[in-house]
Amino acid sequence: MSTQTPTRARTTERTQPTFRTSTKATRAQKRAPWMLLAPFLALFVLTFVIPIISALFQSFTTVDRKGLFGEDGVTGRFAGFDNYVTALNDNGFVASIGRMLLFGIVQVPVMIIACTILALLLESASARWPGFFRAIYFMPYGVPGVIATILWSFLYVPGLSPIVSLLQSMGLQPDFLGANSVLWSIANIVTWTYTGYNMLIIVAQLKSIPGEVYEAAKMDGAGPFQVAWRIQIPLIAPALVLTTVFSIIGTLQLFAEPQILSTVAPAIDTEYTPNYAAYTNAFAFNEYGVASAQAVIIALAAFILSFTFLALTNRPPKDERDQRKRSRKDGLEARRALQTRATARPVVTTQADPGLPSGRVATTEGTDR
Repeated sequence: MSTQTPTRARTTERTQPTFRTSTKATRAQKRAPWMLLAPFLALFVLTFVIPIISALFQSFTTVDRKGLFGEDGVTGRFAGFDNYVTALNDNGFVASIGRMLLFGIVQVPVMIIACTILALLLESASARWPGFFRAIYFMPYGVPGVIATILWSFLYVPGLSPIVSLLQSMGLQPDFLGANSVLWSIANIVTWTYTGYNMLIIVAQLKSIPGEVYEAAKMDGAGPFQVAWRIQIPLIAPALVLTTVFSIIGTLQLFAEPQILSTVAPAIDTEYTPNYAAYTNAFAFNEYGVASAQAVIIALAAFILSFTFLALTNRPPKDERDQRKRSRKDGLEARRALQTRATARPVVTTQADPGLPSGRVATTEGTDR
């Protein structure tokens, strides 16, 4: 027995597999994520990065045409900020930006409130067939913007619209395509299209709320309104911020609705929205440099508005801000106290005492005040 035990131990040690990591396997593991991301990165660069760089480059160039239609030659040259000056001096383009700001101030809050109410109703305990109604509310988003505008134009044009005929039979004379009302007709189309989409984002956020929170609220005697106002709305704040930012960006990108309605609404000109103005300069007047400058201005405006909104919504509460101010003040006071102590260090002086033996001195401590 004693002679066989070492042999078995050696056999066991020899049969145990040894794992070795080769350099080829390590390199392949490092390359694998980039190979998987390569298709996405290629499409991202081709469809997003290169167009942005091209628009920025083109916004600083202009084209000089010889002849009436450029039949004698076309030459490009560096224009500096001339295209931006031309774009900002265009009264129609500046007016379109102001018009879209008014549009966003009214339409975005209305849509966010509507989609929030729908999401809260669908996620309430007493809601019946929530899946069916979610699909119904989301269905308008599946309709392309061009088709949705055409459908609504039939409801706006007098003589074709049953809504206009019904209101006229009641003694009213609605003008949905007039100069003062066509902007809100477009707002109605946008709200009808995107409310269901934003509602689904909020519903997804509501589903992430733990059930224990609702049980604790019921035990405390909270009613449905209190649960919605004090629990659900504060917890879905990130979704509300996200949908609002998307809506702000989409407001400045409004294009399909006014372009389609311009065929039946004389009040809509070719510079009714910023995107429409850039499209007109590019494809109607062949002013690609000015159109690129307008596109860059639109992008900057969307960035500034979104950044401002995020900065305002992400501000900490007043109590936390006051606490930070107090901590900063206390830190400054502590720093000043340390500096004062550093300048008031004790100074050691030596004085000869005639009563002491030769070679000895008396020391006195003082402060350099």
